[in-house]
Amino acid sequence: MLDATKIMKKHPKNPLIVPEAIPGAASVMNPAPVMYDRKTILLLSTFPYKRPTEYASGGWVAESDNGVDFIVNTDRPLMNLKDAGHPFDKIVCDMIDSRVTEIDGVYYILSPVFQEGEGPFCLLGKTENFKNYTPIEIISLPENRTPSLFPEKINGKYFRLDRPSSGHSDNGTIWLSSSYDLIHWGSCRPLLKPGYAIWNVKKIGPTPPIKTAEGWLEIIHGVWSWTPGDNHYYIGAILLDLNDPSKIIGRTYSWLLAAEEDYEVHGTVDNVCFPCGAIADLQKDELRIYYGAADTRICLATGSLSDVIEACKREI
Repeated sequence: MLDATKIMKKHPKNPLIVPEAIPGAASVMNPAPVMYDRKTILLLSTFPYKRPTEYASGGWVAESDNGVDFIVNTDRPLMNLKDAGHPFDKIVCDMIDSRVTEIDGVYYILSPVFQEGEGPFCLLGKTENFKNYTPIEIISLPENRTPSLFPEKINGKYFRLDRPSSGHSDNGTIWLSSSYDLIHWGSCRPLLKPGYAIWNVKKIGPTPPIKTAEGWLEIIHGVWSWTPGDNHYYIGAILLDLNDPSKIIGRTYSWLLAAEEDYEVHGTVDNVCFPCGAIADLQKDELRIYYGAADTRICLATGSLSDVIEACKREI
């Protein structure tokens, strides 16, 4: 029997990126991974020692030729709303846990934004080179914690996965919505509730889906609380129908990754493995999951893409 907990192997060089790599960062976490110009790009979330007072910024860019050894651009964060104009210049918050999806050479960035004690809402922006960022529109009401965009249209429409609750609430369900223009969203449908497996009894959340011949592979996180206040974050997967992403055709009942190593167990928030996406190489049959460890550092796990898909199909 295929054991999903044995598929992904944590890289021996973990952690790949630590807070000391970014000036003023108290922690670095929850990377959004994409391929750009044959390089692996990670859009990093950070918590700085100094809190923001005037405008929103976030998303430090790290790049690597081999997917392991990263150089962080420490000149400035990619997303800076100081001069963005109304209404974006009114946002005062660090933008964290963004998801990145490439469509036709444009990299769309969906960022959950907290504002003056309210939120998060979803801010849609874009970049074409990871040097310049353009905010486009606020595309959801609060609360929307983990907006994740599909990488192509399905039956003429864009699709998005959300978890419409804040990071502090429990029992948030993953929802599916659609749009003709990426701005106006509707036809909202509940997709998956937490609690179908022991490791996600409290919360679940999505990342940008990956297209495979077997379906849309969706890497998710789940939260299990052993005792009150003692949350453990896990990584698992579900499989969605290619033509109708409202249909779940596979899921892992066991987790793919759990906080077991010291760099995952101890940190700003203990016992956390948290993804904001993954990179698949269909030719190499390889899946790379970059994840935040203990909300403090960046790590990598690799495994067989086909084995992850097979685990989803077998455990449904």
